[in-house]
Amino acid sequence: MPIYHHSSDDYQSFKMFVSQLYLCGNSSQSDIVRAFGISSSGLKRWVKKYQEKGAGGFFHKSRSRSSPVLTPDRLNEIQELLDAGEDVEHISEKTGVKKNTIQKAIYQNRLYKVKKR
Repeated sequence: MPIYHHSSDDYQSFKMFVSQLYLCGNSSQSDIVRAFGISSSGLKRWVKKYQEKGAGGFFHKSRSRSSPVLTPDRLNEIQELLDAGEDVEHISEKTGVKKNTIQKAIYQNRLYKVKKR
């Protein structure tokens, strides 16, 4: 007889359930880690969340970041400046986008830097 049932893609319910198993004393941390193949640090985070926020803490949407800095229009604008041969520092000052944000986009191949010959 199952003690709890959730769909296979409902990871939040799973986290809540294993936290309850541990906190109610029904299973030890090592038993849960072995049985479900999860990390002990993950289980500790889930238990802490359950203790602080209760079961509902697993189902609230977390605050999302503000709107993305590099919108498609902004990417096009920066790419045009890169194509014109301007350096990242100058583009940063001109557009108001942080230098490391532009560098990260170049590293992730979302922007392409013109190589000087």
